[in-house]
Amino acid sequence: MNEIHQIAEINQWQSFSSVYRHNKKSRVQYWLFGLIVCLVIILFLPWTQNIRARGNVTTLRQEQRPQQLNTVIPGRVIKWKVKEGDYVQTGDTILQLAEIKDDYLDPQLLNRTQEQLSAKQLTVDYYKNKVNTSGTQINALNEALQLKLNQLQNKLQQLQLKVQSDSMEVVAAHNDFRIATQQFIRQKAMYDSGLVSLTQLEQRNQSYQNALAKKVSAENKLVNTRQDITITRIEMNATQQDYMEKIAKARGEQFQSLSQIAGGQGDIAKLQNQYSNYAIRSGLYYITAPQSGQVIKAKKAGIGEILKEGEMIVEIVPDNIQYAVEIFVRPVDLPLVSPGQKVRFMFDGFPTIVFSGWPNTSYGTFGGKVTAVESSVSSNGKFRVLVIEDPADKPWPKELKMGTGAQGMALLKDVPVWYELWRNINGFPPDYYKPSAETTKNK
Repeated sequence: MNEIHQIAEINQWQSFSSVYRHNKKSRVQYWLFGLIVCLVIILFLPWTQNIRARGNVTTLRQEQRPQQLNTVIPGRVIKWKVKEGDYVQTGDTILQLAEIKDDYLDPQLLNRTQEQLSAKQLTVDYYKNKVNTSGTQINALNEALQLKLNQLQNKLQQLQLKVQSDSMEVVAAHNDFRIATQQFIRQKAMYDSGLVSLTQLEQRNQSYQNALAKKVSAENKLVNTRQDITITRIEMNATQQDYMEKIAKARGEQFQSLSQIAGGQGDIAKLQNQYSNYAIRSGLYYITAPQSGQVIKAKKAGIGEILKEGEMIVEIVPDNIQYAVEIFVRPVDLPLVSPGQKVRFMFDGFPTIVFSGWPNTSYGTFGGKVTAVESSVSSNGKFRVLVIEDPADKPWPKELKMGTGAQGMALLKDVPVWYELWRNINGFPPDYYKPSAETTKNK
């Protein structure tokens, strides 16, 4: 019994020693000290501050984004040339339209407009010929007027010479009359004295009467010549007035023709404009692709449907795209973002392992570079930032599509881990940081 009791005590003691190990020396303190040292080392490791922001994949240039293809003119769908999902090249026909407005239904509209244009051009040419004819007529009237005035001027000069001659004849007739009068008076006195006969007195009287008649005739001749001069001058004025009326009438017809030409040229320009519009409109019945891409979102389904002016037909997603990511940052973080800054991206659908403070140790992230920071706040209360692919980093996935979600991390200043913990505990923003060209290149 004693042996059994001793054996039991020995087993109990061995079990107690095995469970509580009171005779073993503990190493917990060494592990504790080691963890503390590791934590201290970690606290002094460098940590890259960053700004996180959500965004979507877009394009750098506007013309590379999905664009609506609209119809310029209203029309009726005749035939679709493509279907949704097809890839088209620049200039490929999307669909064909037919005219629905009665102003353009005439199939010979262009030819008839061209005929109207040709007729109006002929009318203008006729009026131009009329203007030339009027100009020739005016020149002829001016020459005839000048010839008539020269003729009347010559006649006037002749009459003026005749006036001088008649004036001399009047002076001679006056002298003869004065002499005949004196002789008659002396002859009459001698007759009264009985010195001469009556026959001699009658002879002197006859000479006196002849001299008087010559004087009156010369005076009348001079008056008639002067009257002829006045009549010639009146005729010159009348001739000039008559020809000026004819010239004015011809000029009026010329100006009327010029007015008709100006109006015709205006009508020609209008018809040419209409013809060009009709020609351009006839080319708009075939809707073509403005650039290469995939056709999506067709708004009209069947044949014969009516399209309104400016209505969307389809949407084209270009295939030649330079991708970019638009992210939205808070106003408080805006001063920390600048063009040229490095950004790391995690695209939706692509596996990533991220250590936000150590971007170089992350897996599945892609590099980007800020290319533009908008100065106006967006409707969501944040500022829009465009980021393009970093040519110095690995290329972005080819499987990216427009609208793919992205998580961006804008890399900032390198600080110790303990400082970053202290900043987050106190709710302070990241340190203001303006990266230099060298720092940006290294990151």
